[in-house]
Amino acid sequence: MKDFATTDPLLQPYTLKHLTLKNRVMTTSHEPAYPEDGMPKARYRRYHEERAKGGVALAMTAGSAAVSRDSPPVFNNILAYRDEVVPWIRELTDALHEHGCAAMIQLTHLGRRTNWNKGDWLPSISAGPDREPAHRAFPKMMEDWDIERVIDDYATAAERMQAGGMDGIEIQAYGHLMDQFWSPLSNKLAGPYGADTLENRLRFTTDVLDAVRKRVGPEFIVGIRYTADETQAGGITAEEGIAISKLLRDTGQVDFLNVIRGRIHTDPAMTDVIPIQGMPSAPHLDFAGEVRRATGMPTFHAAKIQDVATARHAIASGLLDMVGMTRAHMADPHIVQKIQQGREHDIRPCVGANYCLDRIYQGGEALCIHNPATGRELALPHAITPAPDRRKFVVVGAGPAGLEAARVAGARGHDVTLFEAANRAGGQILLTARSKRRAEMMQIIDWRVAQCEAAGVDLRYNLYAEEADVLAENPDVVIIATGGMANTTLYEGDTPDHVVSAWDILSGDVKPAGSLLIYDEAGDHSGLQAAEMAVAAGCTVEIMTPDRTFAPEVMAMNLVPYMRSLQRDEVTFTVTRRLRGVQKEGNRLRALIGTDYSDRLTQADYDQIVVNYGTMPLDDLYHDLRPSSLNGGAIDQAAFIDIRPQTLVRNPEGRFQLFRIGDAVSARNTHAAIYDALRLVAPM
Repeated sequence: MKDFATTDPLLQPYTLKHLTLKNRVMTTSHEPAYPEDGMPKARYRRYHEERAKGGVALAMTAGSAAVSRDSPPVFNNILAYRDEVVPWIRELTDALHEHGCAAMIQLTHLGRRTNWNKGDWLPSISAGPDREPAHRAFPKMMEDWDIERVIDDYATAAERMQAGGMDGIEIQAYGHLMDQFWSPLSNKLAGPYGADTLENRLRFTTDVLDAVRKRVGPEFIVGIRYTADETQAGGITAEEGIAISKLLRDTGQVDFLNVIRGRIHTDPAMTDVIPIQGMPSAPHLDFAGEVRRATGMPTFHAAKIQDVATARHAIASGLLDMVGMTRAHMADPHIVQKIQQGREHDIRPCVGANYCLDRIYQGGEALCIHNPATGRELALPHAITPAPDRRKFVVVGAGPAGLEAARVAGARGHDVTLFEAANRAGGQILLTARSKRRAEMMQIIDWRVAQCEAAGVDLRYNLYAEEADVLAENPDVVIIATGGMANTTLYEGDTPDHVVSAWDILSGDVKPAGSLLIYDEAGDHSGLQAAEMAVAAGCTVEIMTPDRTFAPEVMAMNLVPYMRSLQRDEVTFTVTRRLRGVQKEGNRLRALIGTDYSDRLTQADYDQIVVNYGTMPLDDLYHDLRPSSLNGGAIDQAAFIDIRPQTLVRNPEGRFQLFRIGDAVSARNTHAAIYDALRLVAPM
């Protein structure tokens, strides 16, 4: 057997100051928004511990742990300004160290990248008066006493982290308060911290570093994550970024550099810094390598390094000393362990859907689109264990829900047959992946098919399963995952004649032509994908929604590529308008358009009208099977929520348990469908 530990660049140890890291893979700072009352309690600890168990060498915890009260968290960050954080940090650190994983934490003051109507309702502060577009607060320009206070806050927070047993800290600069001093675009101060010289712009940072070192001493590891090129006219240039990097090195106070390229003040800018699916992988890796060559400093970096081959190249080519694979570890926390075991093919791929970050920035918690155990480690397993008794499972439907049910049942050791009406697996994701930019979504399907095949699942395609097909298998458990069909019914109304669905456009069954109205009441990807296809076909497009904003289910960073392709002269966006009906008018269609805010009714003519209003369950087979089932299709919700076996019996004469999951229940999303399957089948 090949000795991967001695030949793989990713598995080589690395010495950072006095600390030996067991390999070259790290998770960079990120806030999954799991703290409770600003403290990293059990859920937070268990999330990071799973990745430590999986072999990661360094966990940079707590994206943007707040050092000051006037830096209120924007998405449930750790409150490093509170003394009571220390014992919780100690528990987190001890848990990581138990698995040989080094523990560090990122500290920051958000500056203008927050709001005043959070926390203690203090004004946000910055080196200038301009608000950050993403967070909208107009900051107070800092006075000398503000600067002195915040410098002390950084030092005190660092001292707390050292008391909590952390191996080091990372000071966050990019986009946050420090960067607001650095950038000529945001620093409007005069005097010793003003924008007139590079040294003055960096003075706040060097003062913080001096204060921190006086509290934690010379041996404690201190690094900085920063932008070395803002990629915007008037901002920090690449050349100036190299100069900043050398200045940081020459202070003698910084032990590592974690390099970023770009700005995060708007959704488009942040999406270029943290690329999503359809965007190039590792776009800033070579630039990070330039910083390493120019400074000779230990250099870390992460930006869509989602696969092992790219990470390995980053280390083998001398571009980085430690490679960040953060979103990749949200998809699979056991990447390093699988590399060590020669099981790279088993790694659950990150598909770049960015469900994790988009949820955070919408005020939720980080979740992976196709690993529902991430963030739920206290209740759900990442590794499936064998069941005590082997049972016969029949799953109908090979979309994400059905494949997950079959995968988990197969991994549990059950005898599993999966029926699929189409000639291949995929379900609705087959439509999604027809857009080249979203083709990575098929990895959700391909990985599960491979896992099913490895577990011995009997995959039967081109079979539209009926009741007799299911009963012929003499099953113990039947799971209906047949998904749904596109719904073109108007809200609380009828299905208008002559309209088509977004699915019709995406599948190619209907060719877009002329002027189109895309009436989008679901607010998901389908409407915008149909719009992209229509524009590509040369159509004039209007996207209409009854909501205050369009496509709210797509969320911020995923919306960026759509807007970049759709902000053209031939595309109109219309909000707060409701489609009331459709009439045939000659060879065109007349839309009756109302609004929820008044009785106003208008008309407009189009060549095509496309309706995107979710799906209706394909559940005929489920209802056919209910009379023969033990539970009548009912689910014990308490057991489902608590991840306990389903034991409900409503029909003692029944022959099997019957359940339905995913869109066969109601229109939701990919994560919900997979989560349904995992928490239903994992305890069976």
